[in-house]
Amino acid sequence: MLGLGMPELVVILVIALLVFGAGKLPQVGSSIGKAMREFKGALEEKPPEKSVASAEGEDKEKEEEKDSKA
Repeated sequence: MLGLGMPELVVILVIALLVFGAGKLPQVGSSIGKAMREFKGALEEKPPEKSVASAEGEDKEKEEEKDSKA
């Protein structure tokens, strides 16, 4: 796990406890977990792929626009 051992994790937990306080620590952990789940879900979604025919059509349209402007 990223090369972190038990002593390093304890130090990180103590620092987080001092910074956020005992009351806020569960809320912070929950929000970090939620953000990580949303990020992972966004990475798993694939963007819509363009078909070859539509990509060729777009190229022709761009060329026609350039020709009409010139």
